[in-house]
Amino acid sequence: MRLPQHLPLFWTICLINGVVFVVGALALVLSPARVSADPVPSEVVVVGLGLLLMLGTNALLLRWALAPLQRLISRLEGIEHLEPTHLPEEGSGAVRGIAEGVNGLLLRLAEERRAGDARALAAQEAERHRIAQELHDEVGQSLTVVLLGLKQVENQAPPGLVPELAAVRESARAGLDDVRRVARRLRPGVLEDLGLASALAALATEFADHSQASVRRSFAPGLPTLTPEAEVVVYRVAQEALTNAARHADAAEVELSLQRLGESVVLEVRDDGRGFAGLDEGSGLMGMRERAALVRAELSVISQPRHGTTVRLKVPVDGAA
Repeated sequence: MRLPQHLPLFWTICLINGVVFVVGALALVLSPARVSADPVPSEVVVVGLGLLLMLGTNALLLRWALAPLQRLISRLEGIEHLEPTHLPEEGSGAVRGIAEGVNGLLLRLAEERRAGDARALAAQEAERHRIAQELHDEVGQSLTVVLLGLKQVENQAPPGLVPELAAVRESARAGLDDVRRVARRLRPGVLEDLGLASALAALATEFADHSQASVRRSFAPGLPTLTPEAEVVVYRVAQEALTNAARHADAAEVELSLQRLGESVVLEVRDDGRGFAGLDEGSGLMGMRERAALVRAELSVISQPRHGTTVRLKVPVDGAA
């Protein structure tokens, strides 16, 4: 038995009930069973059994017809994120229409959220650029003026004050270096000037200079070109993964690799640190997932206690290039 494809749910139920009633009426007319004006107990039993049979048949048919709807409801209750989940478009009529409508709705919501995240992260990158520019142009220049002034005062100061002025000047120089380093982290200019591989190499060098861990980097030759948005996502994910390795992993060695795997560019940041048992969805990991979703990339974090952590980002070439 197969119902019409676009039959509404109301008419589906009416059709099932009508079929049951027609079959019951035919059975009553064609069978030898008869009911007199003054029914005897045997006739009441026959009518009761026939009614129970009709109700049971009707319930079974309704359960069969509405089973796809029940499965759809169960799948909807298990949805945690507004992402396309490919709900089963089974059944017929209204049930199939509901599944198609929900799939379309989730797809539109996911696209709208992705577009909103893209605008938010673009605004975040613009703000990073502005702050980095202000640090470089204003704070950096002010500290440079301070360094030059201290140098002149040091040349004219009594010999007893020279060591103290030199110490102050070195502190100012260290502060200037910190400002420049923060500005570089906020705005990866090397990413725009020299490309993704050079930017990741510079990031690995900076990480090795300011942490106790050594860094091994491996970049496959002939990688396909990604869009500027995808390159920024890869760079920021690598930056966040290296930062987590320096702050939390207590690693002795970190491996940074970029290679092509099929139709995707894969970034891996692997450390031999302490690892963890449960994945804590902190702001850093949530930020990486949000960035990965912008370019339809897959982000996975694999870790075990005392066996290190691996952050893997898989960016599709066809969706990003």
